[in-house]
Amino acid sequence: MAKARATDKSNRESAAAVTAPAAFGAVVSRGAADRLRTGHLWVYASEVESFALPKGAAEAPPALLPVADSRGILLGTALYSPSSQIALRMVSREAIDEIQWLDLLEARLRRAIDRRKPLLDEENDACRLCFSEADELPGIIADKYGQIVILQLLTKGLITAGVRERCVSAIRDEVKPKAIWERPDPRVRELEALAAPPADSLWRAGKGKALESTEFRLNGLVFHFDANSGQKTGAFLDQRTNYAAAREWAQKLGMTGRALDVCCYQGGFALHLAQVCRTVTGIDASRASLEVAERNLAANRAQLQAEVDWVEGDAFAVLREWSDAAERFDAIVLDPPAFAKTRRAVEGALRGYKELNLRALKMLSPGGLLVTCSCSHHVGWMELEAAVAAAASDAGRRVRLLERRGAAADHPVVMNLPETEYLKCLVLEAE
Repeated sequence: MAKARATDKSNRESAAAVTAPAAFGAVVSRGAADRLRTGHLWVYASEVESFALPKGAAEAPPALLPVADSRGILLGTALYSPSSQIALRMVSREAIDEIQWLDLLEARLRRAIDRRKPLLDEENDACRLCFSEADELPGIIADKYGQIVILQLLTKGLITAGVRERCVSAIRDEVKPKAIWERPDPRVRELEALAAPPADSLWRAGKGKALESTEFRLNGLVFHFDANSGQKTGAFLDQRTNYAAAREWAQKLGMTGRALDVCCYQGGFALHLAQVCRTVTGIDASRASLEVAERNLAANRAQLQAEVDWVEGDAFAVLREWSDAAERFDAIVLDPPAFAKTRRAVEGALRGYKELNLRALKMLSPGGLLVTCSCSHHVGWMELEAAVAAAASDAGRRVRLLERRGAAADHPVVMNLPETEYLKCLVLEAE
């Protein structure tokens, strides 16, 4: 009798879990449903078995869609991106409407910012305030650079007045910037078919023109910021703790003579190494980035002991020429752009990583420091380390691992979301 009652209860619970068909929504494959139940947030367009969209959806796609598995069991609510390979990004495990979503968005954004506040102090007034999926806000990036905050809305379902208003409200209250700007990633904007962002700032303190440029501090060093230029949202905040680690390891190993920063961008690693090394050279293909690096050098000159120079050129070509000429460096940092933006690009990316590391190891002094990075999510730790090991073998060097490092704490890794772990940094000693 007890067994019969338990079976009856189980049947009632299963029946309750099956929701009545919504007026519109998405039905996803079993594989996608299983992945969502483990805590992942993405559904690819190829995994959507059917859509039921409201009238007029072709002209004005809904921002939110209920999501169910093939049995009709509700999985939650997702942001809908009709032009993206990632068609659905889950924002709730329940059925929610737009007002509930906006309330949830603002609460999560305030919570994300609150978690970062302990990272901000006199020496560090820049950090990532919100890291998209890692903060349960898929497609939302917010970076603080001193008195300016840059907001990115990277998926179609976020491009609404309500989303902008709630983001501005939370950011304004929590960090009190002088200006908030929206700046989309050009590549993502194309992939997601996003409209151009507002030309003016989203918010500014006081009257008059919104603040467009400022200075911010990382590890006590000063960096220039312009809201209308630069890569990503303007700088690479994810490397903040790795900048300091490179400086500290150079000092620990006594490798404080000649240093090289390859793909130096605006001088992050170079200027940190310049605090302890005798001479530092930065290489980058972008003249505009090197011009900002020179401004950053001037702003920090009183703190630096090194002579610093910048070289405009292709990193592969310059390293090939210098390694063939038997140039020598005590410390070398390799921080190239993402070589593998897709899984199909991994093989070519690994060849690129091996080549850069091979050339660096040929130039590194005995006992020298090599800090080598990859920001390609599709290149895993084992693949990166194998590429470096192959380079060491070809260079005839014995390389010792000192540290494995990732992004700074304001770019958290969520174990259910492997995509949140993208930055990999190996600190090595070459004997």
